[in-house]
Amino acid sequence: MGPLEGLKVLELAGIGPSPYACMLLADLGADVLRLERGDVDAAPTTSWDLLNRSRHSVAVNLKNRAGRELVLELSEQADVLIEGFRPGVTERLGLGPDDVRTRNPKLVYGRMTGYGQQALCH
Repeated sequence: MGPLEGLKVLELAGIGPSPYACMLLADLGADVLRLERGDVDAAPTTSWDLLNRSRHSVAVNLKNRAGRELVLELSEQADVLIEGFRPGVTERLGLGPDDVRTRNPKLVYGRMTGYGQQALCH
């Protein structure tokens, strides 16, 4: 429970400030789903990283059409999407702000990269 209870956040797992920001959102009660890069058919392994606490994670292959479609479908029900990739990566994948906005015009798209942070809202 917390002040952000009921807020649905999708995290496109990366490095840098986005895992920390999503950890804080989850600690404040937001329901954060971390979408990890990885082999979706691999056997599950258990690892513990402090920055990944308080949220669930699943493996998604963003280079696969089905993986990208899953992210777009999940974005339809989310309030926030946060990504920390290098500039232009999500656009090349078809998961940039304009792409997800067509599925959910109310989605807040948070971009956190080494080149600066920005939130793109409609």
